[in-house]
This record gives sequence, C-alpha cells and structure tokens, in this order.
Amino acid sequence: MEDELFPRERTRVAPGAVHVPDWLDPARQRALLAACRDWARPPAGLRTVRTPGGGTMTARQVCLGWHWYPYAYARTAVDGDGAPVKPFPDWLGELGRHAVTDALGPDAVPDAPYDIALINFYDADARMGMHRDADERADAPVVSLSLGDTCVFRFGNPVTRGKPYTDVELRGGDLFVFGGPSRLAHHGVPRVHPGTAPDWLGLSGRLNITLRVSGR
Repeated sequence: MEDELFPRERTRVAPGAVHVPDWLDPARQRALLAACRDWARPPAGLRTVRTPGGGTMTARQVCLGWHWYPYAYARTAVDGDGAPVKPFPDWLGELGRHAVTDALGPDAVPDAPYDIALINFYDADARMGMHRDADERADAPVVSLSLGDTCVFRFGNPVTRGKPYTDVELRGGDLFVFGGPSRLAHHGVPRVHPGTAPDWLGLSGRLNITLRVSGR
C-alpha cells in the first residue's frame, strides 16, 4: 500500500552510483522487451555462458556490438554458434547517453559512443555472483536497465567482493548507473523475486540490459 501511495525516490547508492526508479515508462518497456526477444533469436542468440573453470552462469545472455565471454570481447559468438555478433543500434546508444545525463549529469556522458550491450535473462532460479565490469578499455559509466521481475541488486566496492555493500531493489523500469569512483565496484544479483513482473508486460522472468563503452 505504501508503495502505491508514495513514489520511490532516486538514490545515490555510492559516489558515482545512482538508482532511478521507474525511469522507463510502460511503452518503452514493451518496446525494449520486443527488441530483446528479437536479439535473443539465433544466430548469435541467447546462450548459456560457461566459465573457464567449467561452471555455467545461471543467467543466460545475448550480446550486441561486441560479444563478451569470460573474460574478453570478440566480434563473433566464440563460445556460442560462432556467428557474427548482432549490431549495436544507434537508438540504444542514445538511450544510454540520456540515462547517464539523467542519473549523473551531462558532464558524466562519455565522448565515445556506447557500443556494447549485454542482455541477461534471469528465470526464478538465476543468480549473478559478485563481479566487476573490468574487461572494457574505457571507463565510461555502466548503464543498467531492468525489465520484468524484481531482483535484489547487491552493489559493493571496488576492492573486495564482500562488505561493505548495499542491497537495492530493482523493479521493472528501473535505471541504475555507476561510473567514476564506483565504475569498478563489485556487484551481483543474489535473488530474483519470481512473479513480480507487471501483467501488462507479458514477461515471466527478469531481463537486464547493460550498456558499456568498449574503448576499442
């Protein structure tokens, strides 16, 4: 009831890290979901990511612009079907720049264009361990957009995977941007709350669209 009466407020979680609730309106969420479904189809579609140690990530992934695999980038789905990675659309880059402007201000917008998207799909049992986004040459802010089910997003520090960290509830439509002193902070998703996506979206699970600048 409280959530219905009072809108959630934007929060500065750490220096350079800002959570903006309900940043995407329903129409933009539907459009992004339709695009993600398109991108998830083969070739170079949604895949299970395997780690060098032989494990697998429980969140499945598709990439745009550059294909990420642990722990590098390629122009083809080298750990999938080997097809060329799907192109990164200009409109998605503009959305990323607008997100940074809104969250951190115009001075934080990078000179180089956003050219990488990592799209992760979480079902009810998927998780993401604490990690850093450290495979890019650029230090531009990372833009994270959420669709569907609510998750617990754990945002930590650049030094250790452990405490101190802050748990943030990310719902569908939320924006999270981290750059500057928090650009290399550890972060992860310890829990997804299944069945919390809005009925009007037509999505069972959670999609996270993460935008980055490669610096390549």
